[in-house]
Amino acid sequence: MKKIILAALLCAPLLAQASSEVKLDTVQINVEDKLSLQRGARTFVNYCVGCHSAGYMRYSRLEDLGLTEKQIVENLMVTGEKPVETMTAALRRNDAKEWFGVAPPDLTVIARSRGADWLYTYLRSFYRDPSRPTGWNNTTFPSVAMPHALWDLQGEQVLKEGAAKDHDGHAEKHLALDKPGKLSPKEYDAAVKDLVNYMVYMGEPAQTKRKITGIYVLFFLFGLTILAYFLKKEFWKDIH
Repeated sequence: MKKIILAALLCAPLLAQASSEVKLDTVQINVEDKLSLQRGARTFVNYCVGCHSAGYMRYSRLEDLGLTEKQIVENLMVTGEKPVETMTAALRRNDAKEWFGVAPPDLTVIARSRGADWLYTYLRSFYRDPSRPTGWNNTTFPSVAMPHALWDLQGEQVLKEGAAKDHDGHAEKHLALDKPGKLSPKEYDAAVKDLVNYMVYMGEPAQTKRKITGIYVLFFLFGLTILAYFLKKEFWKDIH
C-alpha cells in the first residue's frame, strides 16, 4: 500500500502536466433547457448508442424532458423493446474490441468523469489521420481508438502547421476544415453543445429536482434554527 501511494504521488505532477497541455474550450451548460436536451438526446441515440451504452439511463426518463412515451418509442428507441429498458449499445462488446482494439465505454456518467468542457472540445477535435487504423485522430485525445461518429455533420478536418512557433521551436499545428459536412461550423458547435448538455443531464437526471429540494431543506433548517433558538431561551429563562 505504501508503494502504491508513493507511486501515485510521483505520478500526480506528470498527470497534471499532461492534462494542462490540452486547452479546453468552455461551453455553457443548462440542464433546464428541455429543447436543448431533446435535441441532444436525439443526437445521442442516433450517433452514440450504436457503439456506446448508457446502462444506467432508461428511455423512460426522457419523459422528464417533455416527451411522450409514444414519441420516445417511435423516434428515440434504437435498442430495447420497452421504454423502461436501459440504453444498451447495438454493437456487441466482443465485436467492438476486435474492430477497435478496445470496447467502447459506457457513457452514462462520462460527463461527470471528464467534464463538459472536455467533452465539448473532444467532439470538435477529430481530424483525418491515415496512420491510424480508423483513419481518424483527435488533438484532445491523441491516438484515440474511436472513429469520428459525427463526421457527416462536421465534415473532415485536417491538422495543418501554422506560421507560429511553440516554445520548442516547432511549428504550431491547428485544425482546418477540409471537407464540409451537413452542418456549418457554427451549427455543428451548437449540435455538440446540445449533445454535451444531454450527457451532463444523463449523468444525474434528478439534479434539477435535487437542487430545488436542497433549497427547501435550507429554508426548513433556517426556520428550525430560529425555532430552536427561541425554544432554548424559553427553557433557560429562569436560570439566566
